[in-house]
Amino acid sequence: MRAEILNIGTELLIGQVVNTNATYLARELAMRGIDLYFITTVGDNPERIQQALTLAWERADLVICTGGLGPTADDLTHEMVAQFVGEPMVLDPEVYRRVEEAFALKGRRLTESEKKLACFPRTAELIPNPAGTASGVLLIRENKRLMTFPGVPYELTQMWETWARPYLEALDGGTIRSRLLKFVGITEAEAAERVSDLEEGSNPTVAPYAGSGEVHLRVTAKAPSIAAAEDMLEPVIAEILNRLGEFYFGTEGDTLPAVVGQLLKSRNETLAVAESMTAGLLGSRITDIQGASDYFIGGSICYQVAEKARALGIPAEFIERHGHVSPEVTQAIAEAVRRLTGADWAVGVTGYAGAGPNTPDAEVGHAYVALAGADGTEIASFRFGEHPRERVKHFASQRALELMFKRLRRPAAH
Repeated sequence: MRAEILNIGTELLIGQVVNTNATYLARELAMRGIDLYFITTVGDNPERIQQALTLAWERADLVICTGGLGPTADDLTHEMVAQFVGEPMVLDPEVYRRVEEAFALKGRRLTESEKKLACFPRTAELIPNPAGTASGVLLIRENKRLMTFPGVPYELTQMWETWARPYLEALDGGTIRSRLLKFVGITEAEAAERVSDLEEGSNPTVAPYAGSGEVHLRVTAKAPSIAAAEDMLEPVIAEILNRLGEFYFGTEGDTLPAVVGQLLKSRNETLAVAESMTAGLLGSRITDIQGASDYFIGGSICYQVAEKARALGIPAEFIERHGHVSPEVTQAIAEAVRRLTGADWAVGVTGYAGAGPNTPDAEVGHAYVALAGADGTEIASFRFGEHPRERVKHFASQRALELMFKRLRRPAAH
């Protein structure tokens, strides 16, 4: 089956909204073994929408439209679809009642223009929206299918997972099972090279994705039953872990902060942080995990040189001699916060998140991370290059978590 995604909305063309729907749907189609050849974006213009629909219908078996299902004048998708298939728009009384009730709960009455939320092409099958008021439609002609979904990402994903995914599974007469494997401490290129022969398989498939400082591999199998698909996945996953196991930290719902927290908890150990460059981001990510108070003590946001001296007792002349961004100062703040809090482990982070009057051009995006423990202090240097400040800070926090993950997987010292 060949598919095309047709994203409708001028806000996408002018860069006002990031098109996350296309990314989500592309991954979903790949997991189903459906070939996606084109992703088209068109503005809220009737003539151009008709042109895009005509072209997509000619070259695809499944056309997925997103956006333009709302109640305003520029929400044209269902009118354009009705025109495309040569049908009138008709009001669905049951949908109208539900929309009216939803508006009443907000203390509002439906306006005349908002009644279009309950109007659809006459022969369309409705796609229910469990997260909003804009229903989608399914139209079938000549063994080709057209589906519509709202542009609101949360609503689209809810509709896709509750309706479209089961519909497509039933359509192809089989089932697809997928497993996501997450890795840190290795680049996407290195990981891909190690599993390149596995990526050549057609069933199961192995597809790499680069996360923000992580590498993800999705393994997908299609089979007549769930059990058969799982049986196909297992040997491929086992082989991937045989080759990349030292970098593996989790699957679907796992996050690196949560895994680091689990390791600390299992070892009955505690952590503190001294953050200069990341300015609290690392501590924030650690405490995003429920139960983090079991192992996270706290620490210091020592952004200015004076605060490193005041809060952590690092001599000003020491900082001046080595530089406030240096392996020596990073080690010093990590060891100081560990001593002051009594934590088993402490992390220090310094670096240059962005350009500034006192930042050498070559040093932008350079960070140091130190991990201090009972058996000494490990120091690492990372060069992320010039990116927006928030991304550089995230990269540094990710490398700090990665350093902890690798160290905590070793046996505890006795």
